[in-house]
Amino acid sequence: MANNDQEIEAKFYVTGLGGIKKRLQPPPPFGHLSKVRNKTLQKFLAVYSRIWGRLGGILVQKRILETNIRFDLPDAQLRSEGRVLRLRRDSEARLTYKGRSRNKEGVLSRTEIEFTVDDFDKAKQFIEALGYQELLRYDKYREVYELDGCHIMLDELPYGPFVEIEGDSVEDIQRVAKKLRLRWEAAVTRSYSALFDSVKKALNLKFDDLSYDNFAGIKVKPKHLGVEPADIDQ
Repeated sequence: MANNDQEIEAKFYVTGLGGIKKRLQPPPPFGHLSKVRNKTLQKFLAVYSRIWGRLGGILVQKRILETNIRFDLPDAQLRSEGRVLRLRRDSEARLTYKGRSRNKEGVLSRTEIEFTVDDFDKAKQFIEALGYQELLRYDKYREVYELDGCHIMLDELPYGPFVEIEGDSVEDIQRVAKKLRLRWEAAVTRSYSALFDSVKKALNLKFDDLSYDNFAGIKVKPKHLGVEPADIDQ
């Protein structure tokens, strides 16, 4: 949501996504509306949603499986500098560069440059031809809502569920987190790949890909991730 190629976001580990998703959705019969631009209708839906105990978020992207590949140079220069080069495939293929992140009050801000590519496999070959190597491959289900000018990502990873909130300012993100009843002090400042490293160490896992197949039958607890649940209702 941020402008000027800046990504501003906060991440939270939660015990489950069902309650958060229910609060985000508009009440019936408006649950499947696309983005509403009419101001009068927006105000009506906001009041109607509050009556139902809902927040009246707008569904931006239905739940979809992502395949992500992170790349680095042979000497791991990008990772050592806190930078990311990623190729992602969901409903389309996208190539993303992220600069070093800055932490302000639990919100991470960093430069992000992202664009779509026509061919996922060709893009992978192109990156590898430049000397980059595959560092990590990970699966993730993601569903995206919009609320109060912020994007809310409901993420399901093989080691647990997370909520990411992306907005234009720390204040906007904090306000939405409060509406979602998420404990701000439980915000997670580490990346999904860094959390994977914690799980591998805690459970002595030998595989290198963060896939659902690899995690089949493995029970991951918050202590293995080094996080605390942020959903207040649990």
